[in-house]
Amino acid sequence: MVAASQDNQHQSIVEQHSRTARAQRDFDSRCKLLRHRLAEEDFLSNKGIGNEVGFFTFCYDPSLELQARAFFDRIVKDSQAGKLPCTVKVVNLYDVFLQLLEEKRILKAVPKQELKTGMAKQLKQLQKIASPEAFAKKILELTKPHEYRDVIVITGVGEVYPFCRVHDLLNNMQADFASVPVVIAYPGTFNGREFRLFSTLASDNYYRAFDLSEELQ
Repeated sequence: MVAASQDNQHQSIVEQHSRTARAQRDFDSRCKLLRHRLAEEDFLSNKGIGNEVGFFTFCYDPSLELQARAFFDRIVKDSQAGKLPCTVKVVNLYDVFLQLLEEKRILKAVPKQELKTGMAKQLKQLQKIASPEAFAKKILELTKPHEYRDVIVITGVGEVYPFCRVHDLLNNMQADFASVPVVIAYPGTFNGREFRLFSTLASDNYYRAFDLSEELQ
């Protein structure tokens, strides 16, 4: 019995190491692919995607969040230094969320209000203020004007769940972001139809975007 238990434990450790190594390899490949796409004329001009809006997902394992942040910081600096033929504009959704609450002058009152009304009621109230429409409007405000060779990168998806969900946000961004490619840094998976935040929380809604990692499959 002891030997069997030790074997199972060893197998579990090996499997975990294998998953971790695979996630790292996939992440490294996606980073290289995105840097390559950021230098492609068709990508920067939103060509070659038919009549679809240029929304692209950059999926990664949630355990690599810090690496993802460092990577996007790096490509912003590279674009500013002229190492990339584009201008990368990063918008963090949690920062947008805080700005929306601050503009309504309720940010400081949120903790006390949650204790008073409860988390469920507080969530409903905040979702009315920080709606997908409000998020999309603020992102537009932060990134305009949209010029040729601009690339918008959306981060902080996991930080604003469940206040804002990706499929709702993208639906509200379509009309105003058709001229520039938008990359969504997504800590989870996307199969071309369904988002799974943290690879476990499934979205109930269909959305059509383009997975930047499709070339790796």
